[in-house]
Amino acid sequence: MMSYSLQVAGRSRVVVGRTVEELPRLLPQGRVIVLTDRNVARCRPELFEDCDPICMEPGEEHKTLQTVEEVCRELIRRGADRTTFLLGVGGGIVTDVTGFVASVYMRGVPFGFVSTTLLGCVDASVGGKNGVNLDGYKNMAGVFAQPQFVVCDTSLFATLPLREIRAGLAEAVKAGIIGDEPLFGLIERAGLDGLCADPETMDKVVVHSVRLKAAVVSRDEREHGERRKLNLGHTFGHAVEKCSREMIHGEAVAVGMAIAARLAVKLGLLAPAACDRIVRLLAALGFATEPPVPAERLLAAVTKDKKSEGDTIRLVLPTAVGACEVRTMTFDELSRLVRSV
Repeated sequence: MMSYSLQVAGRSRVVVGRTVEELPRLLPQGRVIVLTDRNVARCRPELFEDCDPICMEPGEEHKTLQTVEEVCRELIRRGADRTTFLLGVGGGIVTDVTGFVASVYMRGVPFGFVSTTLLGCVDASVGGKNGVNLDGYKNMAGVFAQPQFVVCDTSLFATLPLREIRAGLAEAVKAGIIGDEPLFGLIERAGLDGLCADPETMDKVVVHSVRLKAAVVSRDEREHGERRKLNLGHTFGHAVEKCSREMIHGEAVAVGMAIAARLAVKLGLLAPAACDRIVRLLAALGFATEPPVPAERLLAAVTKDKKSEGDTIRLVLPTAVGACEVRTMTFDELSRLVRSV
């Protein structure tokens, strides 16, 4: 397999390759402390043969300030100082917590990631956003801080449940809708089974997704403009996660993208045929495309979204497969629009 290397914001290096080959070249000299979760430690013991990792509990319910506090206390117990390098090995929850901890412990220590899930590789671990949940609201506390590197190793997906791989594909589809129609077409042609059976094609999906996100983040690191497009599907996706325990993140984002596509048609921004193409691919990958809770509950949760400002919200809407725009509307306008779809 070839190794691909990309830069994010001129400071963070993303390498799509094999961990055993890439990590020794990327880690700095000096002390390294590894943070992972118990599932990764159990499924991939070979990654931790030469270290004693800090193990957090797995699951979205543990991506909290309490976990951050517990990890910081363990770093103190182990005598970590400002020269200590923190390495997060795991999916998006582990990398979010690692980046948050590294940003606040002693006012900042260097850090990097080995991303072990498809969702982490194509989205969560790339771009410098590190957040934790608060009272059930997604990433309500967070920081912008770029890891020194991210290793995306698709061979690690072999131990993932199919549901987790599918959830990661939702974020890859999102990248295709935002600005990479060839990526969208690649996923259409391969399908879920084809991607799982062909590591080379999966590598291409990761490279395309990371390249798109790296380009956007490099132009707008702190989400003042273009980076907002990366939230396609997330306004309603986060609301789904808040209101229901039925769906994991990627599944909820898929529902959010389907809603966004239908709203875009209603506003005259997206051709019905393009909407059908988006919804058809999501369904072909095995996603539900309708929310599991009533619209009223979703709209109530949306008012607490981080992208809201006063009585308005920024909503990302597709204008084609490969293009989208950010539109600001009042909650009243959004409520009327959602109820009319």
